[in-house]
Amino acid sequence: MNLPFLGIGRRKIGEARFTAAPEAVAALLSECELLRSQAAEAGVRLDDTAASLEALDQLVPRWRDDAETLPWLGNDAGLYLGTVVVRTVPGAQWEIRPAEPPVVRLASGREIDVVAAGRDWAESGVPELSQLYAEVAED
Repeated sequence: MNLPFLGIGRRKIGEARFTAAPEAVAALLSECELLRSQAAEAGVRLDDTAASLEALDQLVPRWRDDAETLPWLGNDAGLYLGTVVVRTVPGAQWEIRPAEPPVVRLASGREIDVVAAGRDWAESGVPELSQLYAEVAED
């Protein structure tokens, strides 16, 4: 995969350090194609707002019957949750570490594993995305 916005610099032989413009990372993580497709089919518009998270929480979870789709949709749901948080909660930003899923770091320093939350939501509906967002927005 060619990701031109990632700069790779050397620290030591065999060790790489990744840097990227925050806007480019946010754009890449906000794609969430599978979730956006499923939402569109259900008539839900994902506009990166808390209201769209509430609409996602109301969807009938037909994806739970598809073992192949479930983890991908959960991943997308987590990335979408993170996108909404980063775009609407002051001081929130993506934290990217090599070989780990991205997390959202709040201004308080608290880190939110949005991918794990998205997977939990896709599998069981708990926690609701809007509920988690409300909790995070208060932090």
